[in-house]
Amino acid sequence: MKIAVAGAGAFGTGLAIALAANGPVILWARTPGDMQQSRENTSRLPGHMLPDTITVTGDLDTLMAADIILLAIPTQKLGAWLKTHADALRGKYLVACCKGIDQGTLRGPVALIETCVPDATAAMLTGPSFATDIAAHLPTALTLACADETKGASLQGVLSTPTLRLYLSTDVIGAELGGALKNVIAIACGVCMGAGFGESARAAVITRGFAEIRRIGASLGADPETLTGLSGFGDLALTCTSDASRNYRFGQSIGAQSDFDPTTTVEGAATAISVTNLAKQHDLDLPICSVVAALSDGSMTPDVALATLLSRPLRKE
Repeated sequence: MKIAVAGAGAFGTGLAIALAANGPVILWARTPGDMQQSRENTSRLPGHMLPDTITVTGDLDTLMAADIILLAIPTQKLGAWLKTHADALRGKYLVACCKGIDQGTLRGPVALIETCVPDATAAMLTGPSFATDIAAHLPTALTLACADETKGASLQGVLSTPTLRLYLSTDVIGAELGGALKNVIAIACGVCMGAGFGESARAAVITRGFAEIRRIGASLGADPETLTGLSGFGDLALTCTSDASRNYRFGQSIGAQSDFDPTTTVEGAATAISVTNLAKQHDLDLPICSVVAALSDGSMTPDVALATLLSRPLRKE
C-alpha cells in the first residue's frame, strides 16, 4: 500500500523519514519551498536529510494517490482540511498524528475524521515522541489506536519500522484524550519552572494533572489502562519534563514573562479552552486545565494561578 504524510512540519517530516526505511513515502506540504532540491526541511527539522525514497510534493493528486495518509496537520485546522478534501479521501486509511481537541466541535482528531469522511478507516498514532528522535531513527514506541482491530493490525504491520515500534489499541477515545491533555499539563509544568516554583511543584502538577486526565477519561468512556500506557502517562512524562516540548517551552515563556515564537504550533493552549468547555458539559472539576486556559489567553498571571490552586479546599488524594 502507498503511504503518504500530509503536513511537512517537524513531526510530519520526522515520520516520513522514519517510514522511508520501509520503502517509498510521499511527503505533502502546502508550500514545499526548497525541500525538493535541498532534501532538507531547514525551517522545521534542520539537520535531517530526506532519503531518496521520499517524494516531496505540493500536488494534491499525488497525495491522494496514497492508500494510507498520515495526517500531521494541527488539530485546529484538521476539520476544515478534511471537509475540503472529503471526496478524495473516501475509502482511505487516515491516521491522525496530531494531538488536541477541536475548539469548534469539542472532538478529537479521530472523531473529526469519522465525522468528515465517514467511509474512511480512521486511526490515531500517538505517544511519547519527538520529531528529532524519530528522524534520527532512535528507538521509539507509540500507540496505534483504531476501533477496527483487524484494520488496525494491518496498519500496525505497514507502519512499524526497525526503530518505530507500534502497540495496537482499540481505545480511540483514551488515545485521543491522553495525547491532547498531556499538552495542557505540560504548559502548566512549564509555567512552574519558568516562574521558579521548583521541581517539587512540577511533580505535584504532573501528578494532579494526571488525575484530571483520568477524571475526564472516565467520564468520556476511555479505558483507564490506556491512560496509564504510552499514549497517556508515557507521553505526559516526556512532555512535562523536556525543553524539546513546544508546549512545555510555551509554559516556560509564560512563567518567565518572556517572548515565545508566535509561528510555533502550541496545541495545548487551544486544547485547554476546549477541555474547559468539555468539563462544563460533563460537570467535571479540572482546576489545572482551567488555570492553563486562563494563562494561555493572558487573563491570569502565574502568581494568581498558583494562589488559585493553593487556595482550593483541602481534600483526600
